[in-house]
Amino acid sequence: MRIRIVDAFTDRPFAGNPAGVLLLDAFPADGWMQDVALEVNHAETAFAHPLPEGGDADWALRWFTPVTEVALCGHATLATAHVLHTAGAHRGPVRFATRSGVLTAAPGADGAVTLDFPTAPLTPVAFPEGAAEALGAEPVAVQDTGPSLGDLVVELADERAVHALAPDHKALGAYSPRGIIATARAEDPDRGYDYVSRCFFPNVGIDEDPVTGSAHTALAPYWSQRLGRSDLTGLQASNRPGRVRTRLRGDRTLLTGHAVTVIDGELLTPLPG
Repeated sequence: MRIRIVDAFTDRPFAGNPAGVLLLDAFPADGWMQDVALEVNHAETAFAHPLPEGGDADWALRWFTPVTEVALCGHATLATAHVLHTAGAHRGPVRFATRSGVLTAAPGADGAVTLDFPTAPLTPVAFPEGAAEALGAEPVAVQDTGPSLGDLVVELADERAVHALAPDHKALGAYSPRGIIATARAEDPDRGYDYVSRCFFPNVGIDEDPVTGSAHTALAPYWSQRLGRSDLTGLQASNRPGRVRTRLRGDRTLLTGHAVTVIDGELLTPLPG
């Protein structure tokens, strides 16, 4: 069966966040999908199959890290929509039935895809004792995203502090269900982005995620309030950087980015009977 590796939130290969994408007739056993995700060994591998016409969604979609299934993933949704459009399997906006409800991905004239995701709630909290030592920096402010993401959003003093982070990933996993989103205001907005971030998710097997769409459902409301604008661009400053354009619409956040198919190959292991 056909498998693609797609770099998401980038317009060039070998940047952004790579995701495996498999288009199927139906979901096979969970264990098989988990094995494939471990073999692919990227942050997420997406599995999708078409749904009957006339329903609330067009395709069913699930995402697996190398160690577990996750409830929400932006870059692998973008990658799946990119594959559907470039392969001619779907035209126009596509509605995905997921564990986080129906998510829409709409292609743009410039080749970018815009995702319609739920906005993460933010609650100011104290940074847990010991978390600053694990992260390697003292926060300016901390927000809890609740069960929707399971992250702490940690604002640092400046962009340089975000770039300089070298956390203790094992220790960091003790302080939130999924992980830590570290962020700061851009030092120079003329560079084309308004804020920077880095995302550490040791509890789902991802020490540092290259570009995290779901994290921007929390970063968008946080920085929109701080900067007084609903349309922003975030730079995720990993070693495979990518940019996410965000538009806050109340309880929904629009995430826009490009994607590039880098590998188009064949998975030789048959589906389980």
